[in-house]
Amino acid sequence: MSITSDRLMRLILGDWRIFRKSHDELKEKQLDDLETVGNFLLSRRGEASGTVLAQRLLDNFESATAQSQLDFFLKLAERFGADQERLQQAIKAYQDHPCDETVHKLHLAAEPRRQELIRRLNYSSGGTYRLIKMRERLHASMAEHPQLTAVDTDFAHLFTSWFNPGFLEMKPMNWHTPASILEKLIKYEAVHTIHDWADLRNRLDPVDRYCFGFFHPQLVDEPLIFVEVALSKDIPGSIQQLLDGERTPTPPDEATTAVFYSISNTQKGLSGVPFGSFLLKHVIDYLKKEIPSLTTYVTLSPAPGFAKWLTRERAAEKSAFIAPDQREALRILDLAGWQHDEQKVEVVRDVLLECARAYFLLAKTSRGTPQDPVSRFHLRNGAELHRIHFMGDTSANGMRQAFGLMVNYLYVPDDIEKNHEAFVERGEIVASDVVKAGVSKTPAKKGKRGRR
Repeated sequence: MSITSDRLMRLILGDWRIFRKSHDELKEKQLDDLETVGNFLLSRRGEASGTVLAQRLLDNFESATAQSQLDFFLKLAERFGADQERLQQAIKAYQDHPCDETVHKLHLAAEPRRQELIRRLNYSSGGTYRLIKMRERLHASMAEHPQLTAVDTDFAHLFTSWFNPGFLEMKPMNWHTPASILEKLIKYEAVHTIHDWADLRNRLDPVDRYCFGFFHPQLVDEPLIFVEVALSKDIPGSIQQLLDGERTPTPPDEATTAVFYSISNTQKGLSGVPFGSFLLKHVIDYLKKEIPSLTTYVTLSPAPGFAKWLTRERAAEKSAFIAPDQREALRILDLAGWQHDEQKVEVVRDVLLECARAYFLLAKTSRGTPQDPVSRFHLRNGAELHRIHFMGDTSANGMRQAFGLMVNYLYVPDDIEKNHEAFVERGEIVASDVVKAGVSKTPAKKGKRGRR
């Protein structure tokens, strides 16, 4: 059933009895009618009616099949862009009379209708969270449907404003935090799996363990990011050492080092939204006040892209990063359980570390940025690439994604802004002398720069 012009006119005139009847009819529609509902929502001026329509559209979307959801996204891409006639008029008006007023009208005309639709969908109950989940489903379709990038760009544009770091509230979390929130910490831990409640307690209860959650006012019970911190007397080189349940806790007044060993985003639908250095700066400021003995702030980070990158370079006929004599040693990585054989470990150690230095310092993406996503995050936030640790994570996941490598990124509060500018403005990778030692200014001391 379509929405007739007569019915629309009665809605505009405020006949709420007829509106409720229309709402009941909309409730029975399939998702392929959401284009109609979306256009209807954009035509509304009343906030109350818009709220009900937004609720119905999201309800229908969430109950639809994956194919129907994809169809809806494709319609958003094809039919909810900028109004071309209005845009051409605004362009002509600006060309005829370039001024602030015509610039503003051109700006409004250039905005895709999708953005206003997303704003109005946010009127619904729990709209912000539901839109995050909608974008998460959008991402699942983008690889096969690149035209959906325009839709994702509109989501990202709005989310960047809605989730401005200034809106986020940092809350310390401990073993006494409500279980409903702690369950999400177990669920969303993306770096080092939390196996059970006992494992969680080992990360929250001891005196040398801290955890912080960042919350948005529209998602008060749904933390967006967790930061897990360990206190130490030195910079750790392995996650096994840090998470050992039998270790002796470090008294806070004896600790000199705060180790950020897990930073987990809980919402895939917020990927690409720049929370930036806000997060760690706030944690550092909190810890400096709580524990005056701290002098060093460092991460113990994974290298999630290293194994894939090294595998690609080994498979290439010619690699700009791997010398012929290194290839033989790297064959050990193909052997199951090599990490349990001390002799094999010693053979591959130096070669793997040299490859890692090339990966972090020399290998670039097509955009000219470092290959590793975690490295990009910390360098952009003003950290120094401080140390690379062999066999830092011997878990199944650690071996799979990085052949056991882990990395320390050092945050020196007085250097954060300088390091950030060096990376963002000039593409410089700030690294310690230990990391830079032995790495040539050209890839692998031979050949040309890599293709990727």
